[in-house]
Amino acid sequence: MDFRHSVEMSISREEFFRLLSAAVEEFALEGQVVRWSDRGCRGTIRLIPLPVHRLGSVIVPRHRVEIVLEGCTEAEGVTFMERFRRAFLRGGG
Repeated sequence: MDFRHSVEMSISREEFFRLLSAAVEEFALEGQVVRWSDRGCRGTIRLIPLPVHRLGSVIVPRHRVEIVLEGCTEAEGVTFMERFRRAFLRGGG
């Protein structure tokens, strides 16, 4: 089964790749595309730059993140997305 998900994130490219290792331990980076394989499940993440948000003098970088998992069960896809979301959680306070 193939699993596809797309999400817009307010994050720089550098920060995205710094945090990604919490969701995907070993991956290959080919330009804006991340590829990995884990127990028969193959994954691809494509990072697509979007126009920045401007809030006065604050500039917020944005990207659309397209995730494709191939050869995975639905449960494996859901588990991966939970791990991906946790990797990018930011605490405030």
